[in-house]
Amino acid sequence: MKNVRQFIGADLAKKTIDLCCHSTKSSIHIGNSPAGFKQLLGWLTQQQIDPHQSLIVMEHTGLYGWGFERFLHEHKIAFVKVNALAIKRSMGLVRGKTDQLDAARIACYGYRNQDSLRQQPVTGESIERLGLLQNTRQRLVKHRSALICAIEEYNNIHIAAKDLLIQSQQKVIKVMDSQIEKLELEINDLIHSSEELNGNFKLLTGIKGVGPVVAVAMLVKTHNFIRFDNARQFACYCGTAPFEHSSGTSIRGKTRVSHLADKSMKTLLDLAAKAAIQHDPEIKAFYLRRTEKGKPKMSTINIVRNKLLFRMFAVIKRQTPFIPDYLKAA
Repeated sequence: MKNVRQFIGADLAKKTIDLCCHSTKSSIHIGNSPAGFKQLLGWLTQQQIDPHQSLIVMEHTGLYGWGFERFLHEHKIAFVKVNALAIKRSMGLVRGKTDQLDAARIACYGYRNQDSLRQQPVTGESIERLGLLQNTRQRLVKHRSALICAIEEYNNIHIAAKDLLIQSQQKVIKVMDSQIEKLELEINDLIHSSEELNGNFKLLTGIKGVGPVVAVAMLVKTHNFIRFDNARQFACYCGTAPFEHSSGTSIRGKTRVSHLADKSMKTLLDLAAKAAIQHDPEIKAFYLRRTEKGKPKMSTINIVRNKLLFRMFAVIKRQTPFIPDYLKAA
């Protein structure tokens, strides 16, 4: 990366953050709080490290890093988030583990792989809020489905509908339905309040198979299409891009997708692909033509997933609605 002189590894936990500078080997242990973040600025000054010529390397930690990331953006300190497995596999054979050691190893990873690292773009408040709303809705939907399955199991063993076992869960489901509806209303209001989000949302939902839930997930995962350069990159991220599996003359495996992926996004794309097969004549004809030749259904569905991804990235790049061509096969 350009203009970066210092690589600082950050090991984030729920309540604390350990940081280590690769060149000076100095480290600091701070709280994962606004007061701790201020300590970081003091430590950088003490070590004579220019914050604007430094790169903080950290693992993806979900909500643990949310406040820290906002602080770094506010003070214009560059940072990248790296998959924890990539860091672990890069270290080779190691012995011992502490938070300080982990921070040093993350800093070393950043220094060695600086040419391939990409600075985390500034995320707008609308996207951050949209992501939190979408994650909360997804969590409630998951718990609601679990309760519905539990009720069905009780029905199968002939427990009366008036039994407390069933009624208590039905009441919780009603509360969840109400809260999910409120979350969806705020999601819609938030999208409509932003011209950029609303425009891209309409372009995405104009593609058959791409509903509001998939469109919102795409806006969140791609940071409104600035996090990924093209559909191929995003296909790798969500696990729909096929890769060759061969070695020498002895291994000639089938081309297959990687299990290292965002499984929740992959599931949404699977539902979108199945909806497109039902409602898009062009994709339906492609699916039937391929399966009638004896091609596996799952690999065909995966191709449809990628077709939808390329369509979504195309309409966003052109900023024009998708126009289906039913006279030409997809």
